[in-house]
Amino acid sequence: MRRILLTTCALVGLPAISMAQTLCPASAGPDAPPTLALPAPVSAAPQAWPTAPTPAVQRAAAPAAAPSAAPATVATPGGDLSVPVLQRVSQAGATLQDLGLSHGLRLVVARSGAEFMLLSVLPSGRAMVAGFPVDLTLARLREIGGAGVTDLGEREGLRSVVLRSGDAFQVFYATPDGERVIPGVMWDTAGKNLTRDHVAGIEGAIPTVTIGDVAPGATQPAGGPAQGAGGGAVAPAASPVAVAQRAHAGTAGPEGAPHVWMFVDPQCGYSVQALRRLQPLVAAGRLHLSVIPVAILDHHNAGRSTADALAMLSRSEEAMIAAWSRGDLRAPPAPEAAARLRENGAAAASIGLRGTPTLVWRRADGTEGRTDGLPNNLEALVATATGG
Repeated sequence: MRRILLTTCALVGLPAISMAQTLCPASAGPDAPPTLALPAPVSAAPQAWPTAPTPAVQRAAAPAAAPSAAPATVATPGGDLSVPVLQRVSQAGATLQDLGLSHGLRLVVARSGAEFMLLSVLPSGRAMVAGFPVDLTLARLREIGGAGVTDLGEREGLRSVVLRSGDAFQVFYATPDGERVIPGVMWDTAGKNLTRDHVAGIEGAIPTVTIGDVAPGATQPAGGPAQGAGGGAVAPAASPVAVAQRAHAGTAGPEGAPHVWMFVDPQCGYSVQALRRLQPLVAAGRLHLSVIPVAILDHHNAGRSTADALAMLSRSEEAMIAAWSRGDLRAPPAPEAAARLRENGAAAASIGLRGTPTLVWRRADGTEGRTDGLPNNLEALVATATGG
């Protein structure tokens, strides 16, 4: 069996603010935020195809605004909003609003369209925490959390702890005066998720899921071979496209159009957003899309990912994508759906899936393309793909 590291969708919202890859991570890569995310709505899709609904996840969802090319503006003067860590945000076209100093940190609101995120900028200007401060002192949090609190030490000048409640983990950063704590993710000037590194040594902070059948209590190192539906090891794939071609997928769009395969978790907000943005290309006959359901977010949505993936895999290839986009995933799963999902999971493991959505395609020169996360320009991506 292979145990694959999982996390939730990225906490930093605003896809237009490219602080990290826009994907729901399935691996322990440096961009995988280990904290709990906040739900956000998915905006309406073109009428040519029913809107993909916002996944009803409990702790993991991704926002859905399209990237904006508008120049950054400053809504409220006073603070220095040109510090290095904010430059990446403003360059992405966000509007920055300075809320002033609070407990030793500068509070800044980043807005993109109808979405916003509260950022607490460290005095160095080289790191920030995305999240809403809680009216608790660090001492009080330790008292409440008791044995569930693990001290992470001082990180970029802020004291930090990780709090465990059952199977859920949350990282908190204390303000310099210790009077407030911020549940959130810390980012640096390069857009790196520092929180991921901060909890790397905490066992269980990044949950795991096992592909294939495994006896209760059995474990295996994450480096073990990927397993197929029957428990046999999956040999390294010749190519991601070859793997995708053998996977169980739903299809839409004319077969002669450029073909793109997309691994999705039905509950991943970024997967929903990718579908929404690809809908016009499919409807216009410019894209042949294959959607491969996997389940990587069960730990944070009480098994909803698996339930939805099974429902998708119970549909015909032609009906699967439309059922997902309508949210029509409540029918009992077909008997063969579980085996299909296991095989898709093994396929994902064999290509080293980092998260969803992951898109793969073949170019005209025979080479293959792959992107882990939601690309900024899907039309440009599709333009490089061939049919077949």
